[in-house]
Amino acid sequence: MVKVKGNKMNIRKEEERDFEEIKKINDISFGGEFEGKLVANLRAGKNFILSLVAEKDGKIIGHIMYSRIKIGGIDSTALAPVCVIPEYQNMGIGSRLIEKSLEMLKNMGEKSVIVLGHDKYYPKFGFETASKYGIKCPYDVPDEAFMALELEKDSLKSGMVEYGEEFSM
Repeated sequence: MVKVKGNKMNIRKEEERDFEEIKKINDISFGGEFEGKLVANLRAGKNFILSLVAEKDGKIIGHIMYSRIKIGGIDSTALAPVCVIPEYQNMGIGSRLIEKSLEMLKNMGEKSVIVLGHDKYYPKFGFETASKYGIKCPYDVPDEAFMALELEKDSLKSGMVEYGEEFSM
């Protein structure tokens, strides 16, 4: 159990019994069904790596998922999606999910992570603009929103990110 601003919460790997609830909280958090469908696609696909939930009093309140991508043909990891249901946002839950999952990825031997997200949020975990490494996004996104993190020093090389077929929805 970890404490989040006075609230105790548990972070653990997802289980099959969690799948429907994970879909719901992604749909609620992102205001649509895309992320919930993406999670199901990633979980069922060949590129799935890790999925964690945050729960409080037996209720899932947050979720994070990682999948395999390639950068110029070299294995890397994509963080997508991460969410916390609205009534539990701004309590440090997303941060704890990211910190715990990055620690687990490093222990699993993963070398780097790519994220497309808020440029004011992810740098506090060590993410930098991917362009600093010569890494390009296949989508038209602002440079500052496409970020990379080395879990192992000098593991990032330049190239185009290749997302798995699960992202083609």
